[in-house]
Amino acid sequence: MSLLVLKPGPLSVFQDAGRHGYQAYGAPVCGVMDQVAYRLANALVGNRTPLPVLEMTLSGPQIKFEQNACIAVCGAPFSLRCDKRPLAVNRPHLIRAGQILDIGAAPMLNGRPQGHARASLAIAGGVQLTTSMDSASTDLKSRMGGIQGRALAKDDTLILNRTINATAVDALDNFLDAFRIYLPAGLGLAARRHIRITRGVHWTLFDTRQQALFLNSPYRITANSDRMGYRLDGPSLEPEPGLQILSEPTAFGTIQVPPDGLPIILMADRQTTGGYPKIANVASVDLPVLARCLPGERLELTLISLDEAHQIFRQREALFAPLLQALAPLTTKIAAAFSE
Repeated sequence: MSLLVLKPGPLSVFQDAGRHGYQAYGAPVCGVMDQVAYRLANALVGNRTPLPVLEMTLSGPQIKFEQNACIAVCGAPFSLRCDKRPLAVNRPHLIRAGQILDIGAAPMLNGRPQGHARASLAIAGGVQLTTSMDSASTDLKSRMGGIQGRALAKDDTLILNRTINATAVDALDNFLDAFRIYLPAGLGLAARRHIRITRGVHWTLFDTRQQALFLNSPYRITANSDRMGYRLDGPSLEPEPGLQILSEPTAFGTIQVPPDGLPIILMADRQTTGGYPKIANVASVDLPVLARCLPGERLELTLISLDEAHQIFRQREALFAPLLQALAPLTTKIAAAFSE
């Protein structure tokens, strides 16, 4: 009941919804960068309650399956092959015992994989991981959760929580091949650089000229960006002279302005508190899109109201219920294939 890692990929880490409720004790939330890919991949392999996924950056691992398993890769359109046979992303696949799954980089566009930074691998039934503070999310700095708090490494052995009965393999494989899946466009899986933002708590501490500069100027994600935060390169912003702000709790998508005036977008592995002025927040519905962006890409920031942000978030969430209902036969079929 195990999988053997032949190649780990640049940065492959197990993540779930995050370590919520512990920021007051200095523990970062961490968790997946792309919530849509996380939820969709789990749904496609029949995990009724989302289980930790392997969130991969730039490309993924090469894994030898020593047991039958059902998998799905969602998010960026990474190259997916099983024993060199191409597989499609955003749908479930049966990997048989002895086969090798190879997850490579997304196709290149103008010499670079634009908008295709991350994808998530889900496995039906999940794998055995260490948990800390009610989460299996990997915290690379504190070395908590996942696989001993670190990224996937060569020769790692992943133990499956459940395995597919050998007598059910052929029937399940045929069922998955024939099953039709229609993903709503509103889920936000397509790459784009247009990011919607709302005013931050310190928006008015920047004068109208600074606000206009922020909204109307091109910003690029710098190479000095990671799961903790995206540093932007562009016009420098200046808050009110002599401004002093007490440290406050941070949130995924908060845009801070440090002393050099170049904005930082806080991401999943952000610190628990921060004292820089918060000029804006990325709308939650666009965080998965942002998570798939690569260093060097230009962002176009559009200001929307908080009510608009809530509305478009609800519109996206409303797409999940009918999708899960449509996937119910798939979930039932996979569950029936598990060995007792």
